[in-house]
Amino acid sequence: ARRLAGGTAHLAPATAVFAELEVPWDKHRPLLLGVAKGADRKAGLETLFFEPEGEGFSLPPDSPALHVIQHIRDESHDHAIGGHRKKRAKVKNTSTRETIEGVGPKRRQMLLKYMGGLQGLRNASVEEIAKVPGISQGLAEKIFWSLKH
Repeated sequence: ARRLAGGTAHLAPATAVFAELEVPWDKHRPLLLGVAKGADRKAGLETLFFEPEGEGFSLPPDSPALHVIQHIRDESHDHAIGGHRKKRAKVKNTSTRETIEGVGPKRRQMLLKYMGGLQGLRNASVEEIAKVPGISQGLAEKIFWSLKH
């Protein structure tokens, strides 16, 4: 049987973590369940797995249990994707220049204007950066160092 990502791919590491933490596998243990989307990725055609290497099984498309499982899966996907997008947006919106102490929005704008953009600023020497109005020799050195490292 063909294994689809998500079903056994997520179940195997989860099972390994529980084993490493020595979680007792008895009637009180958490139930781990892998959910693989169907071949056409249509809702209701999911294959479920209790063991990473085990045989999968299906529930009827109108099964209330399957609907709960689908809802949990969709919510966890939304949470993971939302967190990833937030992290990516933060990285995208926080450039190196913003993290330099003493360089706020006005100085940042001035630096980019005088250097002809970020690439020009990255290629500039300490002396060239220090010629920008409002940038001292010391701050120019800080800016130069932070852009190079």
